[in-house]
Amino acid sequence: MSDRLSGYGSASGGFPAVRPRRLRTTPAMRRMVAEHTLRPADLVLPAFVREGIAEPVAISSMPGVVQHTLDSLRKAAADAAAAGVSGIMLFGVPEVKDAVGSEGTDPDGILQRALRAVRAEVGDDLVVMADTCLDEFTDHGHCGVLDEHGRVDNDATLARYAEMAVAQAEAGAHMLGPSGMMDGQVGVIRAALDAAGYHDVSQLAYTAKYASAFYGPFREAVNSSLRGDRKTYQQDPANGREALRELALDLAEGADAVMVKPGLPYLDVLARVAAVVDVPVAAYQISGEYAMVEAAAERGWIERERAIDETLMAFKRAGADVILTYWATEAARRLAG
Repeated sequence: MSDRLSGYGSASGGFPAVRPRRLRTTPAMRRMVAEHTLRPADLVLPAFVREGIAEPVAISSMPGVVQHTLDSLRKAAADAAAAGVSGIMLFGVPEVKDAVGSEGTDPDGILQRALRAVRAEVGDDLVVMADTCLDEFTDHGHCGVLDEHGRVDNDATLARYAEMAVAQAEAGAHMLGPSGMMDGQVGVIRAALDAAGYHDVSQLAYTAKYASAFYGPFREAVNSSLRGDRKTYQQDPANGREALRELALDLAEGADAVMVKPGLPYLDVLARVAAVVDVPVAAYQISGEYAMVEAAAERGWIERERAIDETLMAFKRAGADVILTYWATEAARRLAG
């Protein structure tokens, strides 16, 4: 390099010849070179439907989210479909709970009625999903049935999941979300669905669901009766490799898509899962993540819409094909507009 050019970058290239800011100069330039794009079709709306209420009930820890009536749920589903959202994941909140979560398998239980109502409203315009878990329906709040020592009985719970899956499929669910983190749940549900003739009903496996501190607002949303914790079946936040073991098992058992939950605290796990699979990968932006953004925005500490969009893009950047978020309809409208 001549003396005249010294100080202007190395022979292999550098400043000032190379200026990355050239690709950030205008909104159009930034759009053109964006590595990731968020679409309304990437989004799924989780929604709660509560038995025995005449009007939607606000969830205090999740501003803007409600426990729906069947009528308001139908409207929320129609609004989501109109906004271009791809799916809706339904959670039921029954009036009566018992030790085995009987309402979860009752054809006339609130979740099955909600599935029928939403399918009647939107048909196939949304992928109608059901949470296939017992925690909303048990009086002890755990995701399965308990043995004589008060521990969650894995295999007895699987039998209940099989019944629940068939009831949800009969009610019109396109896709089931087994979220209880029981060993063998995906395979048992697949066998039950196939035996009942529901070969086309798919499963979004909650492959890596962690025992997280961020579920608090969700427990208000489903009127949780939980006693104790779920650390014996949900994953330890200290473990990342373990998620890949769960992933291999879910895929072997027939999972059609896989999910990491929570979202933002586990972006590393999401990226590792997305790097090794050939099925769709989802992330669930859970209640605590939602509540933190809303609370900070309410206090004027962050820009609300920018923060929402940034969190959603984080999931896409980490490899998510599908994002479950309580902002789905709002974000989809903004993306479309």
